[in-house]
Amino acid sequence: MLNKEELLARAKKPAQDAMRLHPYYKGKIEMVSKCVIRDFNDFAIWYTPGVAAPCRAIAQDKELVYEHTNKWNTVAVVSDGTRVLGLGDIGPEAGLPVMEGKALLFKYLGGVDAIPICLDTKEPEEIIAAVKWLQPSFGGINLEDIAQPKCFHILDTLRREMDIPVWHDDQQGTAAVTLAGLINGLKFVDKKIDQVKVAMIGAGAANIAVARVIMAAGVDPKKIIMCDSKGTLHKGRRELEETHKEKWEICLKTNEEDIVGGIPKAMKGADVVIALSKPGPDTIKKEWVAEMARDPILFVCANPIPEIWPWEAKEAGAKVVATGRSDFPNQVNNSLGFPGIFRGTLDVRARTITDEMCIAAAYELAKTAEDRGISEDYLIPTMDDWEVFPREAVAVAMKAQEQGVARLKLSEEELYERASTLIKRAREETQLLMKEGFIPQAPEE
Repeated sequence: MLNKEELLARAKKPAQDAMRLHPYYKGKIEMVSKCVIRDFNDFAIWYTPGVAAPCRAIAQDKELVYEHTNKWNTVAVVSDGTRVLGLGDIGPEAGLPVMEGKALLFKYLGGVDAIPICLDTKEPEEIIAAVKWLQPSFGGINLEDIAQPKCFHILDTLRREMDIPVWHDDQQGTAAVTLAGLINGLKFVDKKIDQVKVAMIGAGAANIAVARVIMAAGVDPKKIIMCDSKGTLHKGRRELEETHKEKWEICLKTNEEDIVGGIPKAMKGADVVIALSKPGPDTIKKEWVAEMARDPILFVCANPIPEIWPWEAKEAGAKVVATGRSDFPNQVNNSLGFPGIFRGTLDVRARTITDEMCIAAAYELAKTAEDRGISEDYLIPTMDDWEVFPREAVAVAMKAQEQGVARLKLSEEELYERASTLIKRAREETQLLMKEGFIPQAPEE
């Protein structure tokens, strides 16, 4: 067992390695050809004059773009850089490394080709217009790291007005993976989802979406208490009615007892904490954890530092602790959700991604871990458990068909074979490029 100093040193290492390796590779993704080029005569097929034939076909029937181009498998990762990780409004250029990383995960985990697009505007209507202009080239849109409250308006407008799926990963993706962790966490401590008291620390886009999805999955809204930077959300917070309508809706739906106060009041007697707030440590204190119900579960998912270090939460009595970091057990991270969810969405050409599709993904994610055997350090699969992604894809695609938002009808067997083939191909391609030296090994420190 590592001591605290060793744990802290390990927590700092990813950032140190990132500063060394990012400039070495000068980016994490690049364009690679997927068609044969036997000799230069093939360019007459892929470009002029041959390319005119598929162009004419698409002009007659726009749906054929999915057959003749890579639109069927291409997602735009769109951000304005106003809410990047735990770093805040750092701008589109500073957000680009994150969007490239997102594209890398899309490909390696889901077999999805993703293009990072960082927009040099903060105006919601300009972002909406830019994304709508991109629609002909992409099969889906992943909104990323856009500040609230404008992120709600942007997402709602684009979902309503576009013919391809648009989602905000900080909302729906976070909600899906958090729900998966909650499902298994409650199984581990033998508590029922409709009976637990849940304290939600942070009232940004992520936690508001988490609240919506966990309520849809069975959590009693009356037993949820959410905190923002000014304290608990309750019916007396009338200032939110005009400025933050999503927060005001939470005020009306939750906190039946109208508890007024800060984080300690919200956490007292709670079975579960879901924190997506200010990076720690010490955003949540040990003495507050000690005041929770028996066998408490903590999701402390701020990046890059969780609201409380996991070992401190455990010392205070926490039974299960999850964070957003890959170097600690129980990583509740969107990387377990969006690759598989988009894989299934694209495979049936769904027009949107519903909350029900996200919930289906969450239950399949939880079931994958349960099949392996859950424990206090293994609530949900890790990114190494590659089979979770095709399983999620199937669950999402089947739900899309059930809800009537899919353009294609495929069986579970067809969907699993399709998703597995694409995901394996992406992983094996990367391994081959490394083996052959096209992706070089970075020199040691």
